Amino acid sequence: MRAVRLHDYHKQPVVEDVPEPKLTGPLDVIVKIGGAGVCRTDLHIIEGQWAQMMGPRLPYTIGHENAGWVEAVGDGVTQVKVGDTVILHPQPSCGACPACRRGRDMGCSNAFFPGVSDHDGGMAEYLLTTERACVRLNPETDPAEVAALADAGISAYHAVRRAVPLLRPGSVAVVQGAGGLGHIGIQALTALTSARIIVVDRSREALDLATRIGADETVVSDGDHVAAVADLTEGQGADVVFDFVAEQGAENDAWAMTGADGSLFVVGYGGELRIPTADLVSGRKSVVGNMVGSYTDLVELMALAQSGKIILRTRRYALEDAVEAFEDLAAGRIRGRAILVP
Repeated sequence: MRAVRLHDYHKQPVVEDVPEPKLTGPLDVIVKIGGAGVCRTDLHIIEGQWAQMMGPRLPYTIGHENAGWVEAVGDGVTQVKVGDTVILHPQPSCGACPACRRGRDMGCSNAFFPGVSDHDGGMAEYLLTTERACVRLNPETDPAEVAALADAGISAYHAVRRAVPLLRPGSVAVVQGAGGLGHIGIQALTALTSARIIVVDRSREALDLATRIGADETVVSDGDHVAAVADLTEGQGADVVFDFVAEQGAENDAWAMTGADGSLFVVGYGGELRIPTADLVSGRKSVVGNMVGSYTDLVELMALAQSGKIILRTRRYALEDAVEAFEDLAAGRIRGRAILVP
């Protein structure tokens, strides 16, 4: 089969032939990939930022936002069958450890992360995963239309879901970054809360999209955006800021836009948040880190998506054009999410 393989850090992956995966355990599932999302994390993987934490052996197949059709199942699988349309939670969990028992899939002590850890991912024709990763979809669902919800979508939804108790009627939510994750976050905020939504982005095209999908106000990130948010909130700042950028100084702008007693939810990464402790204490603020989400989050997100309340904007590329997709993402030429289709 054809697969996108990373051979060396700081060099683009290559598309090459590799053996198809085989069932090795009773709960294994092989999925024929119908769509694989291209994520900024993939760019960070190529740069080697995850090498020490995850320790993948090169070469390996990347891709952690995957959806498709069940091709084969192990003897113990009961929740899905061959032919089912599925989206895959990006980090299959064991179900038995204390974290799993509490519904904290991302804290599973026995989990693996295909395409990020030392396990082949889904930028390929087939992917080996487990029954616990599979969320069944309506049979008519096009996997390429929803694949990126497996990470970009669930990460944005999870952050919003955690913040719901903080966003009472009359509250203000700021979304910094209306790209692949942010445009899902805006729709999740609209679906789950009645908060006033202010969106900050340097792209006017992204802000136009934000207005169409639920933003109440938009602010161009032009150097005066922190002051503009202060004006829109009568100097109070936001009750919750969702930072989907969190690099190149944006992380500190997000902190500055967070009001007293407010919370900063950090979803993007790459920068360095510097906070004077006096500001943290006197402002009574909270900083909350977010990474992906639970299996239940993905189930809830797909319910919203299949009811039309959350729509993923996509741009498709053939699997053979993976490098072009990486380059377009790095250059900021993609609105929404790039999707590789084998």
